[in-house]
Amino acid sequence: MTRIAFQLTVRPEMIDEYIARHSPVWPEMLAEIAASGRRNYSVFLGDGGTLFGYYETDDDDAAREYLAASEVAARWEASMAPFFVGMEGRVDQAAVPVPEVFNLADQLAALED
Repeated sequence: MTRIAFQLTVRPEMIDEYIARHSPVWPEMLAEIAASGRRNYSVFLGDGGTLFGYYETDDDDAAREYLAASEVAARWEASMAPFFVGMEGRVDQAAVPVPEVFNLADQLAALED
């Protein structure tokens, strides 16, 4: 299992609409995310539009490929593109993962070895 985190910036003037678009996300998009192999997926929105996302997957490359080929994901990403600062193309394909520097479970497990 791989943990993936990413950071994006939502245009400050579009924060309320961004939140509304996620309350709820299209059911068919939720199904595609799950079918891609992403799970335990959360998005957090901080001050100034700083967005942090997190999910777990067994194969992130396969999940990206699945979503890249999905017509539903293409429609969702096209509808969401105007919300982000400094992003070109589909956010689900262009967001750069943030490196993990600490995980409690991993460190506790290492103590048991």
